[in-house]
Amino acid sequence: MAENNKTAKLNIDGSDYELPILSPTGGPDVIDIRKLYAQAGVFTYDPGFTSTASCDSTITYIDGDKGELLHRGYPIDQLAEQSNYLEVCYLLMHGELPSKAEYEKFVNTITNHTMIHEQMHHFFRGFRRDAHPMATMVGVVGAMSAFYHDSTDISDPRQREIASHRLIAKMPTIAAMAYKYSIGQPFVYPRNDLSYAANFLHMCFAVPAEEYKVDPILARAMDRIFTLHADHEQNASTSTVRLASSSGANPFACIAAGIACLWGPAHGGANQACLEMLREIGSVDRIPEFIERAKDKNDPFRLMGFGHRVYKNFDPRAKVMKQSADEVLDLLGIEDNPTLQVAKELERIALEDPYFKEKKLYPNVDFYSGIILDAMGFPTSMFTPIFALARTVGWISQWSEQLADPQLKIGRPRQLYLGEMARDYTPLDKR
Repeated sequence: MAENNKTAKLNIDGSDYELPILSPTGGPDVIDIRKLYAQAGVFTYDPGFTSTASCDSTITYIDGDKGELLHRGYPIDQLAEQSNYLEVCYLLMHGELPSKAEYEKFVNTITNHTMIHEQMHHFFRGFRRDAHPMATMVGVVGAMSAFYHDSTDISDPRQREIASHRLIAKMPTIAAMAYKYSIGQPFVYPRNDLSYAANFLHMCFAVPAEEYKVDPILARAMDRIFTLHADHEQNASTSTVRLASSSGANPFACIAAGIACLWGPAHGGANQACLEMLREIGSVDRIPEFIERAKDKNDPFRLMGFGHRVYKNFDPRAKVMKQSADEVLDLLGIEDNPTLQVAKELERIALEDPYFKEKKLYPNVDFYSGIILDAMGFPTSMFTPIFALARTVGWISQWSEQLADPQLKIGRPRQLYLGEMARDYTPLDKR
């Protein structure tokens, strides 16, 4: 980002002010308002920060109009089709794709740190069995700072790296343990002979009584889900992690804050909402009724899993996710599953119906990931924890980038105050 000699002129109460305009490598120019209050005595007002750049970053770039998502410059569809999740983790963290030696070392480091401290098992037993897995993950991840004291000094680059590796390695174990605890089954320890995605599936679905073999098609689909959710620029949970880290909080607390934010149905819960919608529809013959309801502006019903707030034409992640969904459904079959039958028919209609095309209501990544996870046997309560697992590397990369930024300041947004001004206190007996 650099000044381009262009300025934005602002007139306030007859006084003129010139604000520098900064040019990014991609996206619209940015008006630099850092000195606006000092010079003009005014703030800007931007609820939801929809027109405000809170930081500069070199990690992820989104062009919603083009349907483009780049990680360090690489298109997401290329990464999802040709790479794998751990290689994308390295890319996000280090800025470049690894050499063969770097990749093997990184995979070995992550693989050999998947176990969690044995005492942490007691944390899970402190939760009710019906606790949502996200509630468990927020607590357990935050508690990691009580066990890994040697990686909480954020001023030490080596400790930051160790914390990053630990979080990436241990998050699948924590998510799988949260799932096992919720269904009353014993915890399954990680295995170093399995890939990252296969290990997660094994920890979720294996039981001590018999051998469980992970199907490579399912492992590949899970790896793609991780890859396609690895990072997504300055979204709500990423901004939460950055805001938490600006205070100097330890990395585990920052990631726990991100998990808490992701829990919201408007963010990480979108694929769960999509599947619940499919179940509400119930059967293929009821689809026309719900299509008409979706077209009725006065009906509160909304189609979940279609369109996207950021992507205006299509979700670049959806194409690859659809391929995995087709592979998984072909492997597992949908003949006896009414929810998946509804999903396939609704997808067909959405891709052909003129109304959907006009409104750009294309099936997005949440639509397909929900179908895949349901077909694999995950309950909807696990959808968001899996999203959190995948997004951990994005949070970590953004966290690391911010801590290395010489411009780092504690986050302190301003407000448009509309309350009462100073007034005198009235004693209770006179009110």
